[in-house]
Formats: sequence, C-alpha cells, structure tokens
Amino acid sequence: MSDESDQPADPEPDRNISGGTTGGGTAATFDPATADTRAERVVDRLGERYWQKTYGGQDAFTCLVRTILSQNTSDKASQPAHDALIDRYGHSSSRADLAAALAHAEQSQLAETISSAGLYNQKSAMLIDAAEWVCDEFGSADEFDRFVTDETPDTVRETLLDVRGVGPKTADCVLLFAGGRGGVFPVDTHVHRIYRRMGIAPPEADHEEVRTVLEAEVPAAKCGFGHTATIQFGREFCTARKPACLEDPEACPMADICEQVGVYPETGEVVDPADAPT
Repeated sequence: MSDESDQPADPEPDRNISGGTTGGGTAATFDPATADTRAERVVDRLGERYWQKTYGGQDAFTCLVRTILSQNTSDKASQPAHDALIDRYGHSSSRADLAAALAHAEQSQLAETISSAGLYNQKSAMLIDAAEWVCDEFGSADEFDRFVTDETPDTVRETLLDVRGVGPKTADCVLLFAGGRGGVFPVDTHVHRIYRRMGIAPPEADHEEVRTVLEAEVPAAKCGFGHTATIQFGREFCTARKPACLEDPEACPMADICEQVGVYPETGEVVDPADAPT
C-alpha cells in the first residue's frame, strides 16, 4: 500500500466542466474531428493532451488579489507573494477580514510583503484600492463574491474594468475562476502570441481582439479549459523565442494547422506576428 505522501496533491479529474459543477458549466467533449472551427480544433487537441479541470468556486476577492499579483510576472514569483500576503493579512478564515485588512493596510508594509511579485509599489497601491472599493461598494467580500457569481458577465466585467489595476485579463480571470462563467477566454501573453502565430487571429490583433475571435469560435464549455491549456502549450511547445517547430516541424502537435506567422525555420528567426512581413 502506498503512503499518502505518494499521492498527487492535485489528482487529475476524469472530465472537463469549464463552468464548475456549481458555476453553470457543462461537461465538454474534445474531438478534433468534429470541430467547427480551427480554434476549436486547437482546443480539442489540447483537451486530448492535457488533463482537464473544473472552474469556478474560488472566492472572488481572493481571486482578484491573486490575479493582480500575477500581472507581469510568473507564477513562480507571484505565488510566494500571495502566500506572504495571506500569512500577514489573512489572519482568519473570514474573506471579509482580508478585504478589510488590505483596505487599511500601510502601503509600504504591503509592498514589502509582496516584493517577490515585482512592481510591488504599484501592485500594493492597486490592492489597497481594490480592497477599499470592495468594502465601500459591496460592504464585504462575501457580497462581492455574490455579485461576481450572480450578475451577468458583461455587468461584472464592465464594473471590474472601472477599478484601478484591473484590465481585461484580470476581469476575465475573476469571471472564470471565481464566477465559473462559461464562454470566458482570458487572453494573457501566451494566448495572445499563440493564436496570432497560428493565424487564427489577425497578426496585429490586440488582446481584446484575440479574445473576441476565440470567444466567437470556441464553444462556451471549452473556453476555460482552452485558456489554461493554451498557457501550458505555450510553456512547453510554442514559446516566445524558441517554438518547437523552429528546429523540428514534427515536434509541435499543432504543426499541421498552424500558419507559423513570424516563425522562420529556414533562418531561425522568430518575430512577433505583428512584425511579420505580409
């Protein structure tokens, strides 16, 4: 019999439910042969390659904090900052206490606490502003959580975008990971690069234009998985400087459906798709 310590901390579920069991989502089936669009075929192939997970159910304010900390940095850098913040300010199980604690935090102390995340002076000010906004507008983090879960996605998104430090990707991550909303495909640097490089979105498209394309061409139940799996694909295969196809076209599982915009195996050159000659 194996020891409990040998068991994975995050066991792989056997199916994908992008909205979560309580977030309105439905189980998604990944079959590239039946995909209606090239974008859906990409996500279906990712669904066959990567493990599948559920979305929704995270506390909205904690998710907002975590996403702000992750801006312009890696998970490796932002996770210690998140842990340190929770250790210092999340001194009870009450989510409202964290919002209230950050609303009254001394900025220099908060900046020191989250220093591993980078841009800590800017992010500490954003976190304090966000916490004050939650307390003033909703009264508590619990009420903010209900707003994110119950209001229409467009209303939640527009409201969040009025908060300092909250851009489209942050708002969409809160909708996806806290609200469990189907049809939300957050666009980070990996997603922005990959779908333009593949030729699915125009090479000069900004983050919002890429999001519009993906949310129109990928079924709602697959959008959440598409976001997280594309990030994993970007880290393993379609990196910014050395995509797998640069040295071996067969090394990439998407080679046959990718237009390689801005990637030139003949010369070894890689440029942003927007800079690729037309």
